[in-house]
Amino acid sequence: MRILVTGSAGFVGSALTERLLARGDTVLGFDNHNDYYDPSLKEARLARFAAHPAYTHLRADLAVQTAVDKAFADFQPERVVNLAAQAGVRYSLTHPHAYVQSNLVGFVNILEACRRHQVGHLVYASSSSVYGANRKMPFAVEDAVDHPVSLYAATKKSNELMAHTYSHLFGLPTTGLRFFTVYGPWGRPDMSPILFANRIVRGEPIDVYNHGQHSRDFTFIDDIVEGVIRTLDHPAAPDPSYDPVAPNPGSSAAPYRVYNIGNDEPVQLLDFIGLLEKHLGREVEKRLLPMQPGDVPDTWADVSALRRDVGYAPATSVDEGLAKFAAWYKDFYKVG
Repeated sequence: MRILVTGSAGFVGSALTERLLARGDTVLGFDNHNDYYDPSLKEARLARFAAHPAYTHLRADLAVQTAVDKAFADFQPERVVNLAAQAGVRYSLTHPHAYVQSNLVGFVNILEACRRHQVGHLVYASSSSVYGANRKMPFAVEDAVDHPVSLYAATKKSNELMAHTYSHLFGLPTTGLRFFTVYGPWGRPDMSPILFANRIVRGEPIDVYNHGQHSRDFTFIDDIVEGVIRTLDHPAAPDPSYDPVAPNPGSSAAPYRVYNIGNDEPVQLLDFIGLLEKHLGREVEKRLLPMQPGDVPDTWADVSALRRDVGYAPATSVDEGLAKFAAWYKDFYKVG
């Protein structure tokens, strides 16, 4: 298939693009290479597949409608995976306009282009952050998600609402995937695994918020990519059992779906740090601090709907995943 992947120099986008090329798809990558974190990491990810004959790369911004329109007109994608977004919960507290431009303006540009070019399926990144102040565990797509605790989360919930509108009005098949704490080789340096690894190898204390009581549904990158591909290959269809009197937030009478994609096995943050210390061969002091604004205490993905519909089955334990991450980290950052 001809597949457009936005955010193709990003963590999930680059791993997905590699897999799509390996199975024979033709891919147009779309990425603005912004400096939210070190752009050299994005260049290094891109170098893994940039020379592939079935790959074309476009450096452009989703918020620029003419750039998006031209990409669709020139490439004529059959399916689209939208992974480009302004990421980060804490950054959204101080840079709100960046999230509006990328996650809202950029997303409506994608929706409009998909509609006009009759794309067969749009898969887009949502986030576990949409569960916000919810405390029922595990988080299920049937739960209401009306109390976000960060602007980032609010934009991701908005994406789901915008996608449903296009599915309902124009019959565009859309599927949102609520990612749960993705980690692994080539990960983002603003996320906890690399932040923790940096401190461990330097022998510096680690700040652990919520006094170490956080738990997260850490999900290895390979399992995430497998789930994205399985979802991409199963375009959303109307739910024949959808009841407008008792609506299911995860489906619709329109060709619309929302799924959790996680490991379905939350891990205490202190245990995660301990495993990372083991694989990096060093222990450091942990400074226990109060919870930060915008954070949530726990995440846990109920992935039963994704298992049922596409056969999703995460297979990588946190211990195994961190061993692979640590090996990559030591090689990439030249740690002895």
